[in-house]
Amino acid sequence: MITPRILATSGGFVPGPVQQSARLGAMLLDALAATGATRPRVCLVLTASGDAADYYAVSYEAFNAAGCDVTEFKVFPQPSADPMERLTSCDLIWVGGGSVANLLTLWQLHGVDLAMRAAWESGVILGGVSAGSLCWHVGGTTDSFGPELRPVTTGLALLPYGNGVHYDSEAQRRPLLHELVGNETLPPRAYATDDHVGLWYEGTELRAVVADRPYEPLTGPAAYLVERTASGVVESRLEIGPQ
Repeated sequence: MITPRILATSGGFVPGPVQQSARLGAMLLDALAATGATRPRVCLVLTASGDAADYYAVSYEAFNAAGCDVTEFKVFPQPSADPMERLTSCDLIWVGGGSVANLLTLWQLHGVDLAMRAAWESGVILGGVSAGSLCWHVGGTTDSFGPELRPVTTGLALLPYGNGVHYDSEAQRRPLLHELVGNETLPPRAYATDDHVGLWYEGTELRAVVADRPYEPLTGPAAYLVERTASGVVESRLEIGPQ
């Protein structure tokens, strides 16, 4: 029986050995191990950054250094492959950060949304950072529209929750997520991550809070459950580890 899996993060990479380089953090290395492949086939999807060449270069190097066979799916200036064929043929898909609103619009235009669902249902691990976290959920908070954060509610909804990213580093994120859960713009349950923290889902259930490296349990970065209750919006800290 296939269990769909998603790694939704505010991280994924750590500094590399030289300037302007990166390496995979612990949670991404664990996701690669979970594919069961000796040399995982990874597809980079950096739509949210406009398929920026420098972003691809750094990402390619990091995944290559981890022993992966790396390919990509681009939409600029036109789709670089058939999305269904390319995305369902991989072991892990990594979606980069940037504008989640633009990403979702372009994915729908080119049928990438349908291919992502098919890949997920077939056992390909989906993962990503920031926009690459929000996209799997119903929606969340985004700076896609300008410096003042606004809601996005057009996510793929593979996960039936709201999502918050960069929770500890961008001051507008926490209050807006609380507001959107409270006023029913988002579902009654949302999960948020501090920088360098991720959410590991099996099916639609949160199974673990993971991170790029070990952190102090009580004072380090964490994830959070934000819930709408009869008495108002309640936030609970979720420590790194099994849930």
